[in-house]
Amino acid sequence: MKKIFFLIIIFSSVLVSAQRIGELAPEKEPEKFPEHSWGIDLMFGEGGFGLGAFIQKSFSPTLTGFADISFSESKDEREVEYVDWYGNVFVLGKENNVFLIPLNFGLQYRLFYNVLTENLRPYINAGIGPTFVVTKPYTTDFFSAFNKVRMHYAAGGYIGLGANFGISKRNLAGINVRYYYVYLFDEGVENMTNKFRKTFGHFYLTLNLGIMY
Repeated sequence: MKKIFFLIIIFSSVLVSAQRIGELAPEKEPEKFPEHSWGIDLMFGEGGFGLGAFIQKSFSPTLTGFADISFSESKDEREVEYVDWYGNVFVLGKENNVFLIPLNFGLQYRLFYNVLTENLRPYINAGIGPTFVVTKPYTTDFFSAFNKVRMHYAAGGYIGLGANFGISKRNLAGINVRYYYVYLFDEGVENMTNKFRKTFGHFYLTLNLGIMY
C-alpha cells in the first residue's frame, strides 16, 4: 500500500512539473515580413493575356497599401472567331482592337491572421483609379496603324480575393482573382461595327511574382 501511495505522489509531481513547463513555454511569434515589395502580375482573362506591375507598402501585419498598372486586351462578348483555309483567325464585323491600361491605388487586408500558418496568407483587396482605353483598327497591325491609334479616358477599379504563399523573406509569390469594372466618359469605343461600349467588366486570374525588401 505504501508503495502504491509513493508511486501516486511521484506521478502527481511529474504531471505538475510538466504542466509548469508547458505554461512557461513561450508561444511562437508570428513571422515578420519586409514592409516593401514590388513585382509583376501575369494576368489571364476573358480578353486574353495581360501583363502588369505593382508596388506595395505594409502598414501593419494585416493592412497593406498598393499601386498597380496593367495592360490587357478587352474583347466584346459578341465577337466570334473564325479560321480560314490557311489557318488565319478573324472576327466578322470587328472594327477595332481595344486595350485597357488601368492605374489603380488600393488596400489589401489579410484574412485569418494568427489562425492559419504563414505558408498560406489569404487576403481581400480593392483598388480604384484612372483607366486609359486605347483603340486601333482591327485590320492593321499596331505599328502601321500608329497614326490611327486613339486614346480614351475612363474611371475604374477592381475587387479581388487571393493569397500569398511561402515564408521566404525575399521572394513574393501569390495568386489573385479580380473583377475589373471600367466606365468611359465619352461616347464609348467601337469594338464591333456601329456598336459602342461605355462600360467594361472582366474577371482576371492574376499570378503575382515579386521581391520583398
